[in-house]
Amino acid sequence: MGGARDVGWVAAGLVLGAGACYCIYRLTRGQQRGSGGRRLRPSLSAEDLTSDSCDDVLNAEQLQKLLYLLESTEDPVIMERALVTLGNNAAFSANQAVIRELGGIPIVGDKINNPNHSIKEKALNALNNLSVNVENQIKIKIYIKQICEDVFSGPLNSAVQLAGLRVLTNMTVTNDHQHMLKSYITDLFQVLLTGNGNTKVDSSFLSLYDGHVAKEILLRVLTLFQNINNCLRMEGQLATQPPFSKGSLFFLLYGEECAQKMRALVYHHDVDVKEKALTIIPKF
Repeated sequence: MGGARDVGWVAAGLVLGAGACYCIYRLTRGQQRGSGGRRLRPSLSAEDLTSDSCDDVLNAEQLQKLLYLLESTEDPVIMERALVTLGNNAAFSANQAVIRELGGIPIVGDKINNPNHSIKEKALNALNNLSVNVENQIKIKIYIKQICEDVFSGPLNSAVQLAGLRVLTNMTVTNDHQHMLKSYITDLFQVLLTGNGNTKVDSSFLSLYDGHVAKEILLRVLTLFQNINNCLRMEGQLATQPPFSKGSLFFLLYGEECAQKMRALVYHHDVDVKEKALTIIPKF
């Protein structure tokens, strides 16, 4: 299989994963939480930061304290709670940069090697939110090989497997790191073919292209579509428009329902959304 085809299948396969929908859900959740007027506490103890009652947006000083706690503790309960708190805070774009600047990505990334599956899952969830930031992806890409091994060696449909798929999906939204998965294509499709509903995408995926969806989410799913188009064009597939099997991602994206949504987005009030939709429309 040639390099272009490899890249094409990576783009197609990863979008098939439930991580595509999950990362959009996390973006939506982060926006909702960010608009709720949550309080900032100027000083919290390490115990407070990892307590079940802590639901505040942490500042840089508190995040640094939490990272130090995560790096120094051997207590699995505290470690897990710290990762959950970091993951929740990483849902906010400002904190994604702060955590990187504090050296937090390698601290979190180190925990994916933990033999405790719950800790591994929480670490992957935190990396997933951090990977929304493009600059963070440069540091996170060194963990792709380990994440792939965890995804394909662990139990099918396990929490760790799904968490890993979410990270891989975010890391391959653009074309920068897709080549790193070339050797895992066969395993990836095996997971997608044999997994349960959590690892598949149904017709509800198209609801992400509705005009009322938040701009940030629309731009991300439109970018996914653009990348798939680019990969298919490299393979010469767009010119021939082969029949797509019903229920496949291609069937959804190149069907009439999606075409109608794209035509509507051409009239979207946001210029960026409109321009992306205009680049996709000719593909129909």
